[in-house]
Amino acid sequence: MRALTEYTLTDFEHLLAGWGFKPVHAARVLREFYALGGELVASGLPLPVGLLERLREELPSSALAPVMRQVADDGTTKLLLRLADARTVETVLMPDFRADRAAGCVSSQVGCAMGCDFCATTKTGFERNLTSGEIIGQFLALRREAIAAGRRLQTVVFMGMGEPLLNLDAVLAAVERMADNRLGGLGWRQITVSTVGIVPGIDALTATGLGFHLAVSLHAPDDATRAQLLPMGKRFAVADILAAADRFQASRGRPVTIQYCLLKDVNDSPAQARQLAALLTGRRMHVNLLRYNPTGLSLRGLSYERSSDDVGDAFAAILREQGVVAHFRRSRGKDIDAACGQLRRRAATG
Repeated sequence: MRALTEYTLTDFEHLLAGWGFKPVHAARVLREFYALGGELVASGLPLPVGLLERLREELPSSALAPVMRQVADDGTTKLLLRLADARTVETVLMPDFRADRAAGCVSSQVGCAMGCDFCATTKTGFERNLTSGEIIGQFLALRREAIAAGRRLQTVVFMGMGEPLLNLDAVLAAVERMADNRLGGLGWRQITVSTVGIVPGIDALTATGLGFHLAVSLHAPDDATRAQLLPMGKRFAVADILAAADRFQASRGRPVTIQYCLLKDVNDSPAQARQLAALLTGRRMHVNLLRYNPTGLSLRGLSYERSSDDVGDAFAAILREQGVVAHFRRSRGKDIDAACGQLRRRAATG
């Protein structure tokens, strides 16, 4: 049975028309459904008799069901959600500095095929792409969590499980519904799509003309180091990835974010900081430095460690001295399975 989260506004209008209801009711129902985090309630809507009852009887609200929920001391909430085929996916709600706001992180795939050596998600391999409705289901689950915490889901990032640009059609379909003022109402500029650097995918994003943000997970300034950390680095050179990011940025007029996770004695040396600064000079891109959350032995049998605060601060200082805008992303959920893929792997291993 098709869940309500799978319906676009046009699809839903056609459904209502087929049931004998006026299509104009579709936007009203879906707007309320999205606003309440996936709840179907009357709430004073001027709807015809019998419409909500039929929707509740014939359409499940979402194909996702909660399996596990972890809440960190800092308020970060991580959810493991079960899909209709019994597979699971992670999504995270992160409190903002402002007491009334929160940010969400959603997944685009079940598992991941990118094989990034320091990531927990890659240890379970790739299983399948998510549908746009399954992505929307995460969005609505996060909105419910935010409402319960007295917050508003302000931004959403595609930085969870999977590579969004390898599931581009479903990601774009979900983004359009999240941003649409008639539905999710989040707005284009509140959504960020992240990639490990799939050059054709970045160009496809650019071609859409849609106003979301782009983040590129670079993690190394040179091809050799990057290929060790991210096997996809063997396919796309750093220079080619940054050139594609240039094209995206030129089309939007807003800076691309460069994600860089600092790993002890791997990519955190002063020389690598200077090399990264040289790459970004004149590009007006922002560097988002991440402090690593250890995930145990990697696929290659390595145990990556977090760079010390002193080393990280020195790395950031070199970037700033060279005119690069760089800041540390605040670490979240240190006391729970906050790193991407950790909670799912814990559930799978018992």
